[in-house]
Amino acid sequence: MTTQRLPFPVPDERAHLFVGSYADIHDLVEDLVVPDGVPEAAATVLRTARELLRQSYYCYEFSTVAVMHSLIVEIVLRDRIPDAGKKPLHQLIKQGAADGILTARQAEYLDYGRQIRNGMAHGQTTHAVMPPAMAVPTVTTSFAIVSELCAAPA
Repeated sequence: MTTQRLPFPVPDERAHLFVGSYADIHDLVEDLVVPDGVPEAAATVLRTARELLRQSYYCYEFSTVAVMHSLIVEIVLRDRIPDAGKKPLHQLIKQGAADGILTARQAEYLDYGRQIRNGMAHGQTTHAVMPPAMAVPTVTTSFAIVSELCAAPA
């Protein structure tokens, strides 16, 4: 058995299409701070999404993974929606909008993200790459939705 050592990370050649250096990508995500009061499970999801965005400097595809991961706001919805049980995400989104827990814009965003996530998870979308410049606003929206849901009275 041969042992292969992984090389130290080097910037993905595509990284320079959107930033000049790692410090620049850090600047893109520095405002993605998990607000106080967010349940730890959701906070972990958001922090992981932010770090995946930062690491997309080295692995371009991580920006897509960051977007997919940031869409796990389902954790907060289950906490806020009465009788959420094991309802699928599309039902939680509909119920959240009907109950006034989600705005129409939030519900639309979450449903669009759900469709993207499902397409990738079920093999309908197999080679999607979202450039970091497009991924940052999407992840930012997830941060905002979680923050708004956690700030609202339970």
